[in-house]
Amino acid sequence: MKNGKWEVRIARAHDLASTHPSASEGLRFYEHVTQFQKSLYLELEAECGTAKEQRPPGALREELDLFILLPRFGPFLMVIEKNAPSPLAQSANELRNSGVNLWQEMLIEFWGAAGQNPPNPAKFLLSWVFLQPYAEYLADYSLHPPLHATPSLCPLCSSKPQVGVLRPEGDGGKRSLICALCAHEWDFRRIVCPACGEEDVHKLAVYSAKELVHVRVEACDTCHNYIKTVDLTKDGHAIPVVDELATIPLNLWAADHGYTKLRTNLLGI
Repeated sequence: MKNGKWEVRIARAHDLASTHPSASEGLRFYEHVTQFQKSLYLELEAECGTAKEQRPPGALREELDLFILLPRFGPFLMVIEKNAPSPLAQSANELRNSGVNLWQEMLIEFWGAAGQNPPNPAKFLLSWVFLQPYAEYLADYSLHPPLHATPSLCPLCSSKPQVGVLRPEGDGGKRSLICALCAHEWDFRRIVCPACGEEDVHKLAVYSAKELVHVRVEACDTCHNYIKTVDLTKDGHAIPVVDELATIPLNLWAADHGYTKLRTNLLGI
């Protein structure tokens, strides 16, 4: 089973909450959310099995098992209502009282739209957080065909990347991207913008802070988007999807310099 990664994420969030005061509230919320996601993931493994299935590239979003998912959405909203910051908790309360038909419409809309241009940020965020472990389950138990290119969108579900990673390779680091929805990781060229494909190194700005040396902003002066990259050659204990949440000062630097994040995280940052 692949569920051990959930415990690693929860433990990392707990540790970072004590050392990153600016992100402590968000990281504690993330702990509660991830506990629910872990439980849902385990239930999916138990009910749907752990045999890997052949899925065509980019076709993961063609599956959405609402028969399994909808009964678990109400309990999920209760977790959000109890632990989220006030505005999101209020949205969860209103949604919990709105009925299953709206839940179904909301989840189908998010799943089919690949998470693009949300008309309602709260519904978008709640749909994403709830469906993320389902997408990750599908990705984990898919047979991945060989990848002969370096796409800017996830090759399994066509979602945008959440964070970049540099993993040790030879005397340097090999770059990859991690999907915001299904958490699939795929190789990506080191010097290229994942938003627009810009390759001119003079237009690709990199910024890091001395207190956050293992995480950096990789920004593009052509499209003015940025992504954060976690450098595991500098901190092998980092968990990219968690450390990305903790480094809020980097987001503030990027915003102050006119860059827009390629994909906001589950804290809405």
